[in-house]
Amino acid sequence: MSITPPRKLFVTTALPYANAGFHIGHIMEYIQADIWVRFQRMQGNEVHFVCADDAHGAPIMIAAEKAGVTPQEFVAGIAAGRKHPLDGFHIGFDNWHSTDGQENHALSKEIYRRLRDDAKLITTKTIEQFFDPVKNMFLADRYIKGECPKCGAKDQYGDSCEVCGAVYAPTELKNPYSALSGATPVMKSSEHYFFKLSDPKCVAFLRQWALADNRLQPEVANKAREWLEGDNGLVDWDISRDAPYFGIEIPDAPGKYFYVWLDAPIGYLASLKNYFDKTGRDYDAFMADPSTEQYHFIGKDIIYFHTLFWPAMLHFAGLKVPNNIYVHGFITVSGEKMSKSRGTGISPLRYLEIGMNPEWLRYYIAAKLSAKVEDVDFNPEDFMARVNSDLIGKYVNIASRSAGFITKKFGGKVVSDWATATDPFLATLRDAAPEILALYDQREFGKALRAIMEQADRVNAYVDANKPWELAKNPAKDATLQEVCSRLLEAFRILTIYLKPVLPALAAQVESLLNLQPLQWSDIGTPLPHGHRINAYAHLMTRVDTNMLDALFEAPAAADDEAPPVISADDGKTAVEELEAEIKIEDFAKIDLRIAKIVNCEQVEGSDKLLRLTLDVGEGRLRNVFSGIKSAYQPQDLIGKLTVMVANLAPRKMKFGISEGMVLAASAADEKTNPGIYILNPWPGATPGMRVR
Repeated sequence: MSITPPRKLFVTTALPYANAGFHIGHIMEYIQADIWVRFQRMQGNEVHFVCADDAHGAPIMIAAEKAGVTPQEFVAGIAAGRKHPLDGFHIGFDNWHSTDGQENHALSKEIYRRLRDDAKLITTKTIEQFFDPVKNMFLADRYIKGECPKCGAKDQYGDSCEVCGAVYAPTELKNPYSALSGATPVMKSSEHYFFKLSDPKCVAFLRQWALADNRLQPEVANKAREWLEGDNGLVDWDISRDAPYFGIEIPDAPGKYFYVWLDAPIGYLASLKNYFDKTGRDYDAFMADPSTEQYHFIGKDIIYFHTLFWPAMLHFAGLKVPNNIYVHGFITVSGEKMSKSRGTGISPLRYLEIGMNPEWLRYYIAAKLSAKVEDVDFNPEDFMARVNSDLIGKYVNIASRSAGFITKKFGGKVVSDWATATDPFLATLRDAAPEILALYDQREFGKALRAIMEQADRVNAYVDANKPWELAKNPAKDATLQEVCSRLLEAFRILTIYLKPVLPALAAQVESLLNLQPLQWSDIGTPLPHGHRINAYAHLMTRVDTNMLDALFEAPAAADDEAPPVISADDGKTAVEELEAEIKIEDFAKIDLRIAKIVNCEQVEGSDKLLRLTLDVGEGRLRNVFSGIKSAYQPQDLIGKLTVMVANLAPRKMKFGISEGMVLAASAADEKTNPGIYILNPWPGATPGMRVR
């Protein structure tokens, strides 16, 4: 009988951009990949699981400049915060690297040379592009703003209008300005380098690769088919950027740098090479081995790069192409997009800081995940119910009702002379293994956990039928009690094997309790030996309580003090600002206060205080207003809200554009006493355009 050799797997997750810490979407993706990796390792497969910081690009260069540090120092500061959440959620990457590492510089240049010299897929074109004369740099679309050429909305980005949805070229904007300096950009020519994705041989390869059976999920394959077989076909890909730019300089092209999306996925290979170099393995031999399998876990927002550019780059550079690209959806909270101020945002760091068990989240996310490109919704009530019911009520309950009797009455020894190959109790548990194995391998984690909990239900039915707590009251039933509890611990051992990819830390506690070496999938058929001694039972997991969930979703500190103090503790004087000089009703009537709806809100590049609000005041057009409330509000939290504005304030030309009014907000005189800023929010029922009288 032939033995199937272990698989050799190279697994990655998408590289997080090195401009901020992890958000919950990162953690969800890492948990998904980590579960799959742990499952594969339990099969005896060789798995190398790596990631890295995506460290290049204009946004990081600009952020570093604002912070007064070099881009390298800025990225290093972000990287320093990665370990805590990764360790906290038991995410076991073998290596974490940076796309600014020397391996990525070398590999990116080598792949480019192969595409240029061997595949003849690099070409150059002279393009016209906006240039900021103050910053002395070409401007990407995100750094150009102006009036929409379709609807006239102000302060729209250089590629699409967020008000009417129109798509256009930056050159079509009316009254364009640089989002970096406020200067009016000028048109300037530049030679750019392109990867010829439209080349017939590229298209033919991608049709063969992307549309192959079982290559991509059906939803992703359908999207790839649209791109490959659409009327417009594929277009060549601009892979260069002009200095100044933080990135990798293109060989033989001084002042030209690789666009960040070229070198970012090469960072997968660079991180693996860095890991192999550190551990004395042969990277080239591993990647050249036909049996090596390559898998990438990514979000649905970046499939274009991973299903078209990335495999084409690899193939025509003579390198291994991915076996599969595994795509997942986004994460929401109770069906809503994330919003900290509305209490619908989950901070991974806060989750850990308030002492919530990371394996609660691992289990809950796994229970929601499937092989489809579906969004995952975190519902607090469902989270608490599922964790408490499944993990505590069904799984941990088995050990808590049996282990204590074994240690107290039988010296910790189990019996297993009953554990024959035909024992129906064991057979039922073991027969579920092939189905659960297949579901894990297919990333159908939710279905796998449901199958496991069905087995846990059967075991708990055995508990209820045999009532070990009743047997323990009758010494004549000791032999029966020992066998019943031994059966339960054997069932608990098998269930632990099934759950170990999802709950690695809890599985380690169980291995210690049962006095076992790390459990592998192959151990399912080997029961605890007769007379095996277990250790004393210790509490394995607590329940979720509502106080923790309340703490997880509490509003930001700036909004905590709904009733700020008005009396100073040291001198008894009021902390409220003194009233201004008295005015007449005629004076007040000159100020036209109107109800306004916040149609859009966004950060203002280059400003530490301002947010840009797009307001509907019921007059048939939209207004642009700059407001110094950035320290108190996230832009997405204000969209759709009503507020009050001064509608007849003369327009004011500012560095970042024209402000057409003023939003009313309250703040304390002493910002140390109460640093909050509170925009006025009308009572429900008010509509845009109503006048405040």
